[in-house]
Amino acid sequence: MNIKIYTDGACTGNPGPGGWAAVILFENNRKEIFGGEKLTTNNRMEITAAIKGIEYCNEKYKKKDSLKQIKIYTDSLYLKEGITVWINKWEKNNWKTSDKQNVKNVDLWKKLKKLTNSHSVEWFWVKGHSENSMNNLADELAKRATPI
Repeated sequence: MNIKIYTDGACTGNPGPGGWAAVILFENNRKEIFGGEKLTTNNRMEITAAIKGIEYCNEKYKKKDSLKQIKIYTDSLYLKEGITVWINKWEKNNWKTSDKQNVKNVDLWKKLKKLTNSHSVEWFWVKGHSENSMNNLADELAKRATPI
């Protein structure tokens, strides 16, 4: 089965109250999930959206063989590059950046990597606030989920 997940995160202030959202497309269906935190960052919400989207798929399709491929669409280069490129270097360097600083959001990166290791996941960057209706919907839901 092929699944598409459109993710987004939002934050009022950075740090500040934030929201995350995932729009999941599967079997001609659409599921919208979202949530928020009172004190967070935009980057944490971006990663959380991807985690929650994959977790939803894991719950919905408990048999691993029924999950063939997940395509995740994000407007966050931090999320896409972090999980596809930087994470291997961070792990190799004991979760330090190239300038020897601690990697931010390590707890979420580790969780996301573990989730993606059990599936075939492809990552795609989409331009935010453009003509991509599913990305725009994820953005709207993430903003709506942000606590006031």
